[in-house]
Amino acid sequence: MNSILIIEDEVRVSEVIKAYLEREGYRVYCTEKGYDGINLFNKMDFQLIILDLMLPDIDGEDVCRIIRETSDVHIFMLTAKVELSDKIQGLNIGADEYLTKPLSPRELTARVNAVFRRMGSDESTIFSYDDGKLKIDKERRNVQVNGEDIILTPNEFDILYTLASNKGKVLSREQLIQNVYGIDFEGSDRTIDAHIKNLRKKIEDNSKVPKYIITVIKAGYKFGV
Repeated sequence: MNSILIIEDEVRVSEVIKAYLEREGYRVYCTEKGYDGINLFNKMDFQLIILDLMLPDIDGEDVCRIIRETSDVHIFMLTAKVELSDKIQGLNIGADEYLTKPLSPRELTARVNAVFRRMGSDESTIFSYDDGKLKIDKERRNVQVNGEDIILTPNEFDILYTLASNKGKVLSREQLIQNVYGIDFEGSDRTIDAHIKNLRKKIEDNSKVPKYIITVIKAGYKFGV
């Protein structure tokens, strides 16, 4: 049974989300404070976190940063902040999805289900590039650069794997969004740009002169090795 952690200070909101998710068969835990959420996460095995940004003791952005230091768990940021710049910032610090309130619990549940469907559809495939300097293991959802494990968020991994499995083919932002988020995604295509920026910092020798993830002007991205 997949476990989900909700870090949300509005008890009524977390109770409603918890009820919907439990009806889908998930094991759900809730906490109202950021530090309590971090401590609970360190003690248990969670596959997804739903994280509010406005917490009473610590900003949700800081909770995300702390968790990202050691884990690639899937993180949904849930917030009333609606500006595109806020969304880009959230993605840059490691969120996989940025959802704005008010949000339908049915929509949130559908997005959670979609995440776990993608997680469960992995096949045993390992890609190796550049004489083994970059390895991508789809089954383990693991990436290594020069023999060292690299921590990617789930969406970063899915974007990288999609590009690598279509080596040499130019994929538009819309195609990447459909592959990673599904056809129901309602965000900006700049979401992909933010993830690509983070990926390059993690896997490229020089993120400003990338050799793996190549920008094709006015077209999209391709995997170039």
